[in-house]
Amino acid sequence: MHDSADLERRGVPTVFIATEPFVDGAEAQARALGVEPIGVFVPHPIQDRTDDEVRVIADEAVAKIVTGLTTEQT
Repeated sequence: MHDSADLERRGVPTVFIATEPFVDGAEAQARALGVEPIGVFVPHPIQDRTDDEVRVIADEAVAKIVTGLTTEQT
């Protein structure tokens, strides 16, 4: 979150990716840093997935990531 906040403040579009159990933590950290980052949350856990399962998760997330990187933020 700190890296995303720093990059955004420098004008670098940023999207962070985390697994779903970290939604509350990401929101709390963003509030503490005074930022409104764009995040994409994917299913948890990741580490025990097969390569094919991870590819499916990535394929489902990529459109959200691209949108977050290419949409003007207000």
